[in-house]
Amino acid sequence: MLIKNFNFDLPKSLIAYFPTKQRRKCRLLFLNGLSGSINHGIFSDITNRINPGDLLILNNTRVIPARIFGRKKLSGGKIEILIEQILDNNCVLAQVKASHKLKPGMEIQLEKNGSTVKAISIMRYGRLFKIFFEDNRNVIDIINNIGHMPLPPYIKRPDINLDQELYQTVYGTIPGAIAAPTAGLHFDQFLLNKLREKGVNIAFITLHIGSSTFQPVKVKNIKDHNMHPEYVEVSQEVADAVINCKNQGKKIIAVGTTCVRSLESAAKINENKIISPFFDYTNIFIYPGYKYKIIDALITNFHLPQSTLIMLVSSFAGYQHTMNAYQTAIHNKYSFLSYGDAMFITKNPMAPQEKFN
Repeated sequence: MLIKNFNFDLPKSLIAYFPTKQRRKCRLLFLNGLSGSINHGIFSDITNRINPGDLLILNNTRVIPARIFGRKKLSGGKIEILIEQILDNNCVLAQVKASHKLKPGMEIQLEKNGSTVKAISIMRYGRLFKIFFEDNRNVIDIINNIGHMPLPPYIKRPDINLDQELYQTVYGTIPGAIAAPTAGLHFDQFLLNKLREKGVNIAFITLHIGSSTFQPVKVKNIKDHNMHPEYVEVSQEVADAVINCKNQGKKIIAVGTTCVRSLESAAKINENKIISPFFDYTNIFIYPGYKYKIIDALITNFHLPQSTLIMLVSSFAGYQHTMNAYQTAIHNKYSFLSYGDAMFITKNPMAPQEKFN
């Protein structure tokens, strides 16, 4: 299975650089995984696709303003850091961009709108630097004060006030992500309330998305690709909700690929159980041929060519159905990527047996 199998021409004009101001009004492409049939609508139409007793799984991670600008204290050289992981109340691991290499012990002045925070580069861990903040506040308070929203690399513009609200799900409560779980951006409280009133159950997992979500696949054969580990929390409460839903013959709908990977990771712990609680790192890589154990439907955005995300979608809906749906979306000028439109996909039970040329 080759990386080129997942390539397609994505016109730059279809990349969404700004969010839809009313979340639930984005466009929705419905893909029937079994037949491959396609229907068009708007996102709020999902209320007609999800039934009482079904279980909607959301990722409650919250994006932190992880991009911070400043200068080296001695040289005055510009510096940009992107926080990847919060280690404790004073330290983070971060990517660093600077005109000259950052060395251990260097002092940094990080700033925004007149606020300045002193920091020190402690040591390097591979591509990341350990940064210590010389400040009495905890890290979250510091970055909320001087940080910028870490927009994806393909959105080539500075963040604006609108991003503070709309590059964030309305239900995100656990700070730690540096990229949004973008399928969830389309939900507002009105829509969530409508689903609850209908009798739809809602549960939350946590997966803090890192910058690796934007890393390209660099191997020819996708089976040689290794996923970057990400920390997942699937509670006993969520596991019980999944088991109860399955026992009642209802559907489980995952909102976004992070929920898919979290649930399927939790399903692998114990072969004798449908799913178990999971508090650990996962590097699960889902591509065509994968046999799903948990989810019955997937809500997701439109993804980049040759990405692990379109490979996951292809494993769920079937390769041919997925690539045809993407061509249909391009023809109908759907918006792509983080701020783009969405898909609602039902499971294709024949997908694992699909043959590649």
